Amino acid sequence: MASFPVINMENLEGEGRCKVMELLHDACENWGFFELLNHGIPHDLLDKVEKLTKDHYKKCMEQRFREFASKTLEDPTKVDPDNLDWESTFYLRHLPTSNMEEIPDLTDEYRETMREFVKRLGELADQLLDLLCENLGLEKGYLKKAFSGTKGLTFGTKVSNYPPCPKPELIKGLRAHTDAGGLILLFQDDKVSGLQLLKDGEWVDVPPMHHSIVINLGDQLEVITNGKYKSVLHRVVAQPDGTRMSIASFYNPGGDAVIYPASTLVKETEKESETYPKFVFGDYMKLYQIQKFQAKEPRFETMKTLEAAIAPELITT
Repeated sequence: MASFPVINMENLEGEGRCKVMELLHDACENWGFFELLNHGIPHDLLDKVEKLTKDHYKKCMEQRFREFASKTLEDPTKVDPDNLDWESTFYLRHLPTSNMEEIPDLTDEYRETMREFVKRLGELADQLLDLLCENLGLEKGYLKKAFSGTKGLTFGTKVSNYPPCPKPELIKGLRAHTDAGGLILLFQDDKVSGLQLLKDGEWVDVPPMHHSIVINLGDQLEVITNGKYKSVLHRVVAQPDGTRMSIASFYNPGGDAVIYPASTLVKETEKESETYPKFVFGDYMKLYQIQKFQAKEPRFETMKTLEAAIAPELITT
């Protein structure tokens, strides 16, 4: 099996650009995941985000998780691994409006650091979307425009810690799923592993690398590219030692964005049944919230059925 794709963005400038773009295209087509080095986010900012995130967990969340863990494992025979994740999380919303001030126990320094981090991530996401446009033969800005809806796209961050698990054979850190949205940018622990993706029927580790940003594609990019690029199943395996930090930011369509395959990526010979559906992203999310840990294909089929039922409305949208 080919090695996990790692892309050095520094090589986008100059003679190495063509090779980098080919690697990026292959990663999107065949992996749905890739790892970025020299992505433009300062290393000292990443170090500060990591330190403050780990400090916040120890001070505000660790004891609560220990109580949950103790109660959960009182009787392992009663643990339902299909409905349980071994993670401690909180969520930050950035766009269309921020909830940063509403999250309790965050220090002013942490809030300010996360604002700067998220600003940089947004710039990186815009750059990546345009690189994808270039590889797909779409005009610059196409993907961001497709995400935007009438009020702009949505952007949020899931801050997670995966503490040591005494029964890793019993409980997943996070159950297998594809991501519902657009582009996911992950800053993960570089010492404690656990993230895996499914490729060719095998679970493959996403290697922890210092100061890297891991990218994966969501379901909406699969729809817009009519399956040329695909979202892939991934999971977090609980570890017996070490606490894994994960900061996943979701650069997603707006709730009223109408998502459908780009016309230039639909072959004239392709039957309607072979193309991806057209739907409102908010409708997809309602279904996803119920079926997150199930296969994505039935969700697409449900959206196709919904499209047939309300086709005139979508066509004029």
